[in-house]
Amino acid sequence: MIFGFDANKARKDFPVLSKDIIYFDNACMSLKPLQVIERINEYYKEYSACAGRSAHKLASRVENEVAKSREELRKIVNAKKQEEIIFTRNTTEGINLVANSIGLRKGDEVIISDKEHNSNLLPWLKLRKNGMIVKICPGNSDGTFNLENFEKLISKKTKIVSVVFTSNVDGVTNPIKGICKIAHDNGSLVLADGAQAVPSHEVDVGGLDVDFLAFSGHKMLGPTGTGVLYGKKKLLEKMDQFIIGGETVTNTNYDSYEMEELPMKFEAGLQDYAGIIGLGEACRYLKRVGLGSIKKQELKLNALISRELLKNEKIRILGPGDAGQRSGIFSFNIKGMNPHNVSKILENSRNILTRSGMHCVHSWFNSRKIGGSVRASMYFYNTEEEAEIFVGEVQKICKAF
Repeated sequence: MIFGFDANKARKDFPVLSKDIIYFDNACMSLKPLQVIERINEYYKEYSACAGRSAHKLASRVENEVAKSREELRKIVNAKKQEEIIFTRNTTEGINLVANSIGLRKGDEVIISDKEHNSNLLPWLKLRKNGMIVKICPGNSDGTFNLENFEKLISKKTKIVSVVFTSNVDGVTNPIKGICKIAHDNGSLVLADGAQAVPSHEVDVGGLDVDFLAFSGHKMLGPTGTGVLYGKKKLLEKMDQFIIGGETVTNTNYDSYEMEELPMKFEAGLQDYAGIIGLGEACRYLKRVGLGSIKKQELKLNALISRELLKNEKIRILGPGDAGQRSGIFSFNIKGMNPHNVSKILENSRNILTRSGMHCVHSWFNSRKIGGSVRASMYFYNTEEEAEIFVGEVQKICKAF
């Protein structure tokens, strides 16, 4: 833990926060600290070369730095081996890789929850053209996961269960360990969408016994266009390659090729070396802050906001009333108001930056005939003062309209 914990000290590392803004859109994209920015620039300034292709000293340094980043990612999710860490562009690519590589056949089933991001809905819907079946597990009325519904839905045809770890709609964290136990007892695999979980939760893939975990760098202080797919080595070794080309083979002929070993098997073409190196630095930063401190700060701010705003009858939140079950997300609507208008008023009044809309979870909103929501999402560099200003501005809107 580097700050011990003082959000105001942490803020000094984030250049964007020198502007007169309150950044409450962290579920979409976290800000980047100077340490990450400097590591990216270091690559371009000092050793901008290819890894795995050339034998000179610049290339060797790139290979070493990429390996260090892979080790940092291994440690952040407590994977057993570096080979279990596959670099991707984002969570979406990781989910698509699994969906297209585990050998789904006609009649196979996948179960997803009723609150999945499009990234964990569309890859499975697309595969229905091959005869694969998608089953939706309905959750509880407060947005929490219903294990009884899941147990009733799973069958011997269920090949894989693919569920969000922590929801970007309302911040609810699903019982991944319990889901894995039920699925594995049934002979099914489990993929978790960890995009919202890894940035602020202490994730232990071994303890959870999850088979796959996909997450994005841009939500955890890292560069855009970076991500990771964790997979159990024994499963990754059996899987087909998804995207194939340079670096994914050891040798080729006009009619055949020899596949590379893990992790290169799935990392086709020239990689975003600067981004990967920056992501490794982001992991180091998160460890110095302490994931426990990050989660505690998120919950403290959400509790403050919830305590004040839930007193107002005009405000309806998405998810449980208990802020402790919603991580750093306060997703809400004001009766009679369009969420986009509310978000714009917040920006125009006090430069409070939130997100409005359906948050790429159109299916959940449409099924409930909800036109979207305003989502305020906090991170460790947000402060109580910012939360209080947000509360005051929302209350003003409720009174004025």
